Amino acid sequence: MTAVLELEKISQAYGPQLVVKDLSLTLEKGQIGCLLGASGCGKTTVLRTIAGFESLLQGEIRLNGTVVSRGGFSLPPAKRQIGMVFQDYALFPHLSIFANVAFGLRNLDKAELVRRVNEALELVGLHSELNKYPHEISGGQQQRVALARALAPKPQLLLMDEPFSNLDVTLRERLSMEVRDILKEYGTTALFVTHNQHEAFAVADRIGVMHSGEILQWDSAHNLYHQPASPRIAEFVGEGTLIKGVVKNTTQLETGLGLLEGVIKKSLPVGTPVQLLVRPEDIVHEEDSFIKARVVRRNFRGANILYNLQLNNGDMVLALVPSHCDHLPGEKIGIQPDVRHLVVFSTET
Repeated sequence: MTAVLELEKISQAYGPQLVVKDLSLTLEKGQIGCLLGASGCGKTTVLRTIAGFESLLQGEIRLNGTVVSRGGFSLPPAKRQIGMVFQDYALFPHLSIFANVAFGLRNLDKAELVRRVNEALELVGLHSELNKYPHEISGGQQQRVALARALAPKPQLLLMDEPFSNLDVTLRERLSMEVRDILKEYGTTALFVTHNQHEAFAVADRIGVMHSGEILQWDSAHNLYHQPASPRIAEFVGEGTLIKGVVKNTTQLETGLGLLEGVIKKSLPVGTPVQLLVRPEDIVHEEDSFIKARVVRRNFRGANILYNLQLNNGDMVLALVPSHCDHLPGEKIGIQPDVRHLVVFSTET
């Protein structure tokens, strides 16, 4: 496949503060990428350097093989053929929906301009609203207008900065799936930033977990969840805890949950102390089990309750249990491990 976006060891600083450090990633044509991380991790700065709003301290940014940024050189944003969807949508309140989408197409002849605007609004399902103004449509519709405006010029790359953060939870989940469908239908290569894991998982083909200006792992959602590269990623992505274990052989671990069997992908000597990642789905509520755990905290979620449980050795695990099995803090309940992926990290230096 053809690489549309390549970041090669880019760095950026604000004064003495290095906010992006030797960061590299590649997006292939038609892929949707995501930079996922907490506020202040540098993800929006990466987006701004790609767009050309900020220059690089070092490293190189290439679009379809052409260098657009390196230390001492930055191609102006208008010449990069990049579409941008901002967090606040940045629609012009005095322009109609049609005129907002047409804004970036002023160099086209009228017939082509009308065709492109109609195509973009059809794509996002808003052609019937083209004569309305931004204040006359909902927040979700405004977000789709911003997307249509960014897609209408047929950019090489689409960038989106926290595109769903201004929407309520239900609309955010629905719209994130709609946006993915639209981008895939249009064949658009895109990169967006978010702090919301559900959005990242729903939309992106490749996700970069960021911390302190670095990408800790650039991978699929499935691999980030089931094959995290480090304890930090294991604890950050999804829900789960790390418990103590000791390697007994290539397929067995001794833990506070008993002797667990499975494939240990890392080659570790017998007796090596490890941390084992345990997800809520790895713990089954089974009253007759001889393994007991004390309820420390409960989080009622409607159909399920998420229990924080303490094992006899002091380790903590999470369990997602049907809500008709209602237990209070302090109670002991029976559990059975169903750990199908032995994701382990050595605790030895």
